[in-house]
Amino acid sequence: MKLRSRESLSGIDGTYARSLYRASGYTSSDLSKPLIAIANSWTEANPGHYHLRELAQHVKSGIISAGGMPVEFNTIAPCDAIAQGRGMHYVLPSRDIIAASVELMLQAHQFDAVVMICSCDKIIPGMLMASLRCDIPTIFLTGGTMLPFSSKDGAMVACDVKEAIGAYKSGKMDEQELAYIESNACCSPGLCSMMGTASTMSCIVEALGLSMPGCATMPAVGSAKFASAKITGEQIMKVLDKGLTPSQLVTKASIINAIKVGVSIGGSTNMLLHIPAMAKEIGIEVPLSLFDEISKETPLLAKFKPASKYTLLDFHEAGGVSALMKEMESILELNVPSVTCKTIRENLANVNVVRSEVIHSLSDPISPEGGIAVLYGNLAPKGAVVKQIAVNPKMMVHSGPAKVFDSEEDVREYMSSKQVQHGDVLVIRYEGPKGGPGMRELSIPAALLIGMGLGDSVAMITDGRYSGASRGPCIGHVCPEAADGGPIALVQDGDIIDIDIPNRRLDIRLSESEMQKRKANWKPKSPKVHGGFLDIYSKIVSGADSGAVLK
Repeated sequence: MKLRSRESLSGIDGTYARSLYRASGYTSSDLSKPLIAIANSWTEANPGHYHLRELAQHVKSGIISAGGMPVEFNTIAPCDAIAQGRGMHYVLPSRDIIAASVELMLQAHQFDAVVMICSCDKIIPGMLMASLRCDIPTIFLTGGTMLPFSSKDGAMVACDVKEAIGAYKSGKMDEQELAYIESNACCSPGLCSMMGTASTMSCIVEALGLSMPGCATMPAVGSAKFASAKITGEQIMKVLDKGLTPSQLVTKASIINAIKVGVSIGGSTNMLLHIPAMAKEIGIEVPLSLFDEISKETPLLAKFKPASKYTLLDFHEAGGVSALMKEMESILELNVPSVTCKTIRENLANVNVVRSEVIHSLSDPISPEGGIAVLYGNLAPKGAVVKQIAVNPKMMVHSGPAKVFDSEEDVREYMSSKQVQHGDVLVIRYEGPKGGPGMRELSIPAALLIGMGLGDSVAMITDGRYSGASRGPCIGHVCPEAADGGPIALVQDGDIIDIDIPNRRLDIRLSESEMQKRKANWKPKSPKVHGGFLDIYSKIVSGADSGAVLK
């Protein structure tokens, strides 16, 4: 493959650039080699990324041993779990800043290839978007999983902390028990060892063939991850030699493979934002209806915390994404390429499931349908999303009176005051991409619902979103959002909301004439922010049904 870095580093015209690289310690020998970027999201602000600087050293070692010149740079990496409340406004918008920042560096310096080192919810999707924009040889090294903590009640991970808050607030847990969970649940660096957005997107990357087999579920700490990092550094040179770029790997067929993997493991609802956004970079439309169609036809083969007792360590021990895909061979397109420079079929040739209680077979699934359902109706004409495998069977069909809130803070205060009644449908609006702005995740209210013992009697509906690991009757991504005058903006206290997940319906019991009357009297709310990036974001972001991308 022609090295584009030669344009800026070769001959007399490359003197200036070479001189500046020399100031960082690079030698004449280095400067004659392919220029390999390491785009790293290392930060001390996020435990999923805390160890990535060390992994980068092993990647560099691999690149050097294979004849490349590694050059590392960083991008931002906010943590969804830390950025709760007001901070959450900034998290989804960070995806587009991450994509742009990586794109700008790769293009400005004309790197020949790149290793993307990343973890967590918006960082992996942002780097996926950048990889397709730049379309140079790329391998992902996702950061690996946090170790679960072994407690007397079984494995404990990050999502247990949120639900413990609800248990404490409802008097089901004392302060000492809460402190014990706080101190121990997150016991190592790495992405949270539950089936949240971070783990889902890591699995999506591996299913797409963009990372080495085993990468997604491998524990973040330990020699295996260091070895994997070095192998990744070596492999990028082979990918460069083959001229293999992301647009050759990310096709309609591989995207469908990835969605099948995502729904078969009960993956995060946030993949319904990130996969369409990624696909748009190469002109592929992925509508919400495709996710629902695939989920109806793809059995659930694995289920993890908080929807079961199993963690991501169990998944890895069972064989990880490769073993899952081996079980799914008959419903996947396997003759697609990967960064191993082999097809997915070749990668799976010698793979087996090690723990069948963790990864089920197609003939003995946990459920005949996958984890995601997309609902439509007069409350969500453009769709709404629910993680159906995490809903109590009692709540798969539910009708109840609406209690309406115009912000996350309002519903959290209401829940903390213990005013919630069995049967209620809590409607939280003006939290969409535009109205939030930033489409906050309502993971704390969702966890409070479970921790307070209301997950089998109270539903929650929002034009915002939830944590990938939220459970309970929590329906998000309601479109159009309230800020755009969607029907959710017209709901009033006491209106009866009908939820029918098996039949994919979300409706409000109002006549069309009443809806039109309310719409005529509706007035947009004043913007919540003035100035700064969120102000810009609110003006140019699309709806959640199309991935909340920037127009």
